[in-house]
Amino acid sequence: MAEENKEIKDKKENKEVKEEPKKTEIAEAKKTEEKSEKDKKKETGVKKNEATVNGKNLPISTKHTIAICNFIRNKNIDKAISELEDVSKLKRAVPMRGEIPHRKGMMSGRYPVNASKLIIRLLKSLKSNAMVNELELEKYKLYCMPNIASRPYKRFGHGRLKRTNVTIKLIKTEKKSLSKVKNKGDKK
Repeated sequence: MAEENKEIKDKKENKEVKEEPKKTEIAEAKKTEEKSEKDKKKETGVKKNEATVNGKNLPISTKHTIAICNFIRNKNIDKAISELEDVSKLKRAVPMRGEIPHRKGMMSGRYPVNASKLIIRLLKSLKSNAMVNELELEKYKLYCMPNIASRPYKRFGHGRLKRTNVTIKLIKTEKKSLSKVKNKGDKK
């Protein structure tokens, strides 16, 4: 009888020893399942369909920024960067309004070099944001909106500094179908 009791105790101990690894295995399996579920959630997370960059309190003229934004609006981001680099090299003028001298290929224009360099930095940042969001750059156009920022006073309170806020977005282009275009022509 004593031997049978020892055997039963040994079996119970073996079962307990065997059960402990099972518990740890189950816990590890649950952890790996949770990790895989989290990875799936990250992969299938909300996909952004536009990229945005904001320039706050840029030390450039609002007038120049408005002209540059009109110049790059509805263009491809790579084309806009290359054209603004030409502006900073004084090879291409930005069209502007007002009593400004005529330039080659346009009525009136200027070469806002400092403003174009800052806008190029913003455009490169916007391009990297679009890459992170996995956007196809060929399907997107630029939207640019400058605003007047708060203008701090210069030293000793004589005069004010120029400041501009700029918001640049990549917005998906919408292609109009030919039937809609034909219907608009019929109404005239």
